[in-house]
Amino acid sequence: MPQFVLPAAQSALTLALAAWMITGFTRLPGRWFRWKMFCQANFTVITLTGTTTDGHTEPVNVYDHLSPGSFILGPPQLQAIINYLISSGRYARLDGHGRLLNAQGEHHIEVGP
Repeated sequence: MPQFVLPAAQSALTLALAAWMITGFTRLPGRWFRWKMFCQANFTVITLTGTTTDGHTEPVNVYDHLSPGSFILGPPQLQAIINYLISSGRYARLDGHGRLLNAQGEHHIEVGP
């Protein structure tokens, strides 16, 4: 009888761990053992076009302006980059469109005057 206790305990622990890991991918924020990135993160996927002071337009890659190692572009970071590019005089105007992705789904966003 004791020789079956260890494999049974290992199996039960493995199943419990697998169930706990699977529930981490659900959309229920605020519960114990949830990975917060799925519940609270905001990601933007955007296409920007910058208009220079002399009227030329060119595509703008916002990821070129993130700090090294950053890959998540949230709304505050996007707004900071837009403010920087306009206040530095590099662009007179920025226009674009994209999506905001978060736990509530996908939302269309517009950048413009």
